[in-house]
Amino acid sequence: MSSPPLFGLSPEEERSLVDRAKAGENEAMGRLYDAYVARLYRYCLTRVGDETEAEDLTEEIFVKVLGAIDRFEWRPGAEGQRIPFGAWIFRIARNEVASFQRRAASRPRRAEFSDLVAERLRDEGRGPQELAETKLTIEEVFRAVRELPEAQRDVILLRFASGLSVRETAEALGKHVPNVKVLQHKGVQRLRELLAEPSGIREARKS
Repeated sequence: MSSPPLFGLSPEEERSLVDRAKAGENEAMGRLYDAYVARLYRYCLTRVGDETEAEDLTEEIFVKVLGAIDRFEWRPGAEGQRIPFGAWIFRIARNEVASFQRRAASRPRRAEFSDLVAERLRDEGRGPQELAETKLTIEEVFRAVRELPEAQRDVILLRFASGLSVRETAEALGKHVPNVKVLQHKGVQRLRELLAEPSGIREARKS
């Protein structure tokens, strides 16, 4: 039984496109760009908070990807399965975002991610209608996300903002699948706790 399509591509299509791109075929490079650009942009936006900077970062990441694609290898990953090309791309993206954040401070984020976090928190078992009845603001969500330990924050962003699977997230972060599941669970639990606190308590704790 074949795996479900990743980022709109079946594993067979993805491998064919990558191999053709490695051979220098421009059309294959373009199709890979189209398959990944939206999720990469969303990941960058949730990390840096500015649309123009996210667009620039996305382009820079693709320049790095295409410049290094001939060195990409279909080797076994942590769970003995082939490393997905998407996970390799997000490793590059994570490094580029980290470099950016060492040079510049983050700015206010967009609303879409706050809605997505609220939805995911409900899916993860929020108490009876507690979160469903609460309108989260962008600032509240991102204050909470920024308070997570780095490992949990990375998992939450890759899983819920960028839409990576657990296995892809594990490969992108160089972790084992069980570790990612634990980090996701702890991250969601901590977000629920942070978002349930009155804003005054959160501010007092930080001061």
